[in-house]
Amino acid sequence: MPTSTTVKTPKTKIKSDSLLAPGHRACGGCGQAMAARAVVNALGPNTIIANATGCLEVTTTPYPQSSWRVPWIHSLFENPAAIASGILAALNYKNKISPLAPVSTRSIRGGKGAAKGGSEIKVVAQGGDGATFDIGFGLISGMWERQENILYICYDNEAYSNTGMQASGATPWGSSTTTTPAGSGQTIDAIGSHLRKKDMLAIALAHGLKYVAQSTAGYLDDITRKVKKAVSINGPAYIQILVPCVPGWHIKPDQTLQIARLAAQTGLYPVLEYANGELTNKMPVPAKTPPVAEYLQPQGRFSHLFKTSAGKKQLDFIQEIAEQNIKKYGLR
Repeated sequence: MPTSTTVKTPKTKIKSDSLLAPGHRACGGCGQAMAARAVVNALGPNTIIANATGCLEVTTTPYPQSSWRVPWIHSLFENPAAIASGILAALNYKNKISPLAPVSTRSIRGGKGAAKGGSEIKVVAQGGDGATFDIGFGLISGMWERQENILYICYDNEAYSNTGMQASGATPWGSSTTTTPAGSGQTIDAIGSHLRKKDMLAIALAHGLKYVAQSTAGYLDDITRKVKKAVSINGPAYIQILVPCVPGWHIKPDQTLQIARLAAQTGLYPVLEYANGELTNKMPVPAKTPPVAEYLQPQGRFSHLFKTSAGKKQLDFIQEIAEQNIKKYGLR
């Protein structure tokens, strides 16, 4: 006999003032969700976001629902930068701002394109490391070359986590991914990824960006401050945020914040801030700097490095990378 099922809707609604509403599908302890909430709340309601395909898009906007309480558009992997440029051009046109002006304006005041009360409208493009370091790289470069007043946010979980943890241009040395799996052989392939992480901050600086910054999900107040600073500057801006991925990194949900902090405290993922090409702010490592092994060991993607003498050599090499960062940025 056929049966019917009655779906009961909870009567108690979760109240939240966050511009990224609760009830999305992100994993418990998701570093990206934490960072994205800090970002959009810092931006405020008068914001338009172009969001690349990826975990953040999939978990927050399952049709016909959305957790975003600001105007938000889903783009393909490769083109959030181009869509953001189009949005900015439309706002400029509606406000009769000359397309020949050397620098467009992120802050549109007055005119038909302005928000209520003449508030600023901020145009933002965002994506994961796959959309940023790899697939969308060319269009991001074009947006930066045009010096368009758009803030780009990269949520860096160091792999294509949404599609199964394939390696990206952001994948760090020694990480085991589905396309760079660790093995038991004696070749370099056995260590996992043997490519160095692409330096997107250096690339952004080479484009002459007025504001470039890096942070981690372990420092949400730092993210908030940097987003507010970025949108106060009349010029293109880039912020890169390390966001630990619970299933992809093989960590527990309650480890996210601590691991994100250790990334910075070891010197492996420095917290930095550049204005007009100059390093203006940095987070020093502690006097008793944690070894990178303390950061890597809780993560399943690096577990193979702790099992063999060959892996130990790779741990030493990763420690050297951290030491180079500490020296380069004067973190100690």
